[in-house]
Amino acid sequence: MDHQALAQLLFPQVTETAQELEARFPLRSLPEGAVVTRMAPSPTGFVHLGNLVQGLTAERMAHQSGGVLFLRVEDTDAKREVPGAVETLINTLKHYGIQFDEGATMDGDNGIYGPYRQRQRAAIYHVYAKKLVAQGQAYPCFCTEAELSAMREQQESNKETTGYYGKYAVWRDRPLEEIQAQLNAGNPWVLRFRSTGNAENQFKFDDLVKGKLTVTENDIDHVLLKSDGIPTYHFAHAVDDHLMRTTHVVRGDEWLATLPFHIQLFNALGFKLPKYVHIGPLMKMDGSSKRKLSKRKDPELALTYYKAEGFPVEAVYEYIMTLLNSNFEDWRRANGDLPATDFKFSPKKLNPAGSLFDYAKLTDVSKNVIAKMDAEKVYVLLTQWAEEFDPDFAEKLTADPPFAKRILAIGRGGKKPRKDLAVWKDAKPYMGFFYDEYLQMPRFDPAWDKAVIRDVLNRFLETFDPADDATVWFDKVKQITQDIGFTTDMKAYKADPSAFPGTVADVSTFLRLAVTGQTNSPDLYTVMQILGKARTVSRIQSALSAL
Repeated sequence: MDHQALAQLLFPQVTETAQELEARFPLRSLPEGAVVTRMAPSPTGFVHLGNLVQGLTAERMAHQSGGVLFLRVEDTDAKREVPGAVETLINTLKHYGIQFDEGATMDGDNGIYGPYRQRQRAAIYHVYAKKLVAQGQAYPCFCTEAELSAMREQQESNKETTGYYGKYAVWRDRPLEEIQAQLNAGNPWVLRFRSTGNAENQFKFDDLVKGKLTVTENDIDHVLLKSDGIPTYHFAHAVDDHLMRTTHVVRGDEWLATLPFHIQLFNALGFKLPKYVHIGPLMKMDGSSKRKLSKRKDPELALTYYKAEGFPVEAVYEYIMTLLNSNFEDWRRANGDLPATDFKFSPKKLNPAGSLFDYAKLTDVSKNVIAKMDAEKVYVLLTQWAEEFDPDFAEKLTADPPFAKRILAIGRGGKKPRKDLAVWKDAKPYMGFFYDEYLQMPRFDPAWDKAVIRDVLNRFLETFDPADDATVWFDKVKQITQDIGFTTDMKAYKADPSAFPGTVADVSTFLRLAVTGQTNSPDLYTVMQILGKARTVSRIQSALSAL
């Protein structure tokens, strides 16, 4: 076989050489040890938590080493592409703080190593496809879908490994004349890799997460170019990672099965193999057993879920760091005020088996993150969320920003700030009663005599003075408690509840329900201070009228 002639026959339009491409995409000028890596998702319209885990791993490795993180859109499978998915992808990653140094953007490409969308790089792949054919390492295959299906059925019947290899690789050594005849007839073809591997052989491979692996050689003649001239992921990623000068490939461990082929392909192309970081799947408890997070079963897999619920980006980031490196939590306890980006991330501390996703822990992390924010920041982030997901609430917040910020400032600061909010969705139930439109009529426990409740509310109105400080205000509440025969001594009450008709806590509950419509609220004295005398009195009077 004249491989040079075959290469020219298959790719007559390709005049650029691999050497010219090497010159067009030069080595990067970066500090020694700098990591160049990428996020390379497919535009399927579904951006999930696993994308973010891989993205943060790649981002930390790149940026803490003085390297480069770029975004490449792997859109070679046109059948799976969803309209608008690229825009969704870019916007979602941007929302979660994945800062790319170069790559695909909403307005095109940013960087000299583009195009960063694989379907726009067909001419580049054809240069290397032609090179492989000329080296005798790739060949055209004219098998029809029916022929391939029949081959698979025969292999399954014989209990053989399925695939295009050995005696089943029927186009591997066809003469040039037969290939020419097929081309003249206009028959479609794919380009296959000519594997030299043997499934009986194994070799050692060092993965940055999995450690030393024993890997079986690939003997399958995988497809490199599909019949439309667009490459498969396998071929495209090898060419792109080389020309974009990628030093580390971060991806899910579902790709481990194809690693032997990828190593073969890099060697055949004469490329330096990047280091691989194969990340285990995200798991969750399902009863007493673990399973992978599922797109179908688990809404929390989708990143859009966290935005809609109102988890701050910082909280999601912090939680994922706890999944990636177990020592992050110890670091955070010792460095409470430092940004998470100061933490020294290591891919070697990733759990090889994958991480266990714990929603309750994420919620706790989020409470801590929000509790550390000042009222101004909470207001900005809450308003941004509400404008998208609760426009009516957003109108209330923006109508009087100082009022909203006073509410959000309750319990902030100090060594033990309040942790009322886990997500922005919690804010309306927490603070909505401050706005008359959201105030619910109080529902007093029917076990209490309405006359007692009316007595408490009337006594409070008689003594209420917004000029009182918190101590004087509470002394008046305690005096009302004693005047109606209730006790302020909670220890005595717990020791013998039957000795008292009620406590100061009950009196406070009557007031709280009248003013807020809720049994739980922030500090009641502060609530009244923010509402002001007129609104506080009006609410208590409305409650009295309803009793």
